[in-house]
Amino acid sequence: MMDEIQALLDQYLVWLKDKTALREVNDSVEITTPYLDRHNDYLQIYAQRANGEYVLTDDGYVLQDLELSGCKLDSGKRQALLKTTLNGFGVRLEEGRLEVKASRDNFALRKHNLVQAMLAVDDLFYLASPVVSSLFFEDVQAWLELHEIRYTPKVKFTGKSGYDHVFDFVIPKSRVKPERIIRTINRPNRDTAQALAFSWIDTKEVRPPDSQAYAILNDSDRIPASTVVDALRSYDVHPVIWSQREAVRQDLAA
Repeated sequence: MMDEIQALLDQYLVWLKDKTALREVNDSVEITTPYLDRHNDYLQIYAQRANGEYVLTDDGYVLQDLELSGCKLDSGKRQALLKTTLNGFGVRLEEGRLEVKASRDNFALRKHNLVQAMLAVDDLFYLASPVVSSLFFEDVQAWLELHEIRYTPKVKFTGKSGYDHVFDFVIPKSRVKPERIIRTINRPNRDTAQALAFSWIDTKEVRPPDSQAYAILNDSDRIPASTVVDALRSYDVHPVIWSQREAVRQDLAA
């Protein structure tokens, strides 16, 4: 099993390298990543030397696109959510740009964190009224509290690769159940499932051997494709359709 998982992880890293393209733009290098935003466009970041280190930035793309799409992050609650999201990845907000600083030693890690932060902030589009009336994360949180399921929110683990991965909830081990690690997925699709699969494969190596991963999938607007559900299962992630959440309540509460 260990060799199989390592082979899958190696395949992911090869795919990531092969699908990344570089182009010089003035005094910066444009990095086109294989990750897609909600428009199905490839995310791009820019790298520039500054004072002996590298500055990686989205050049303001993500927040500008949200505003042009009618999703302004101008309320106190949304600003707090943006700050929490960025802090989870160690990303700064500089005059509308998402930025991180990197050295030669941690360049890959910082690039990974910036791209993951861009994807997370891009997902805030679904806060735009009337697209959604409340955050899916908050719905799941309220459900856990309603049933007195203990948890720690927004936990960051450093995986075997050295990359950081943020999970929405961690339910600690009990006398009868192992640690349970949960991520909510507001838009279940191939990319979000693949991102969670990589996070879990990388993280499970540094967690207790009996730890379990759960993906809570929002089906309020549409039913997640069976291929997404099957893909999560193949990576040892338990998919939970939101409308069928009562089926796992006892497992999470134990």
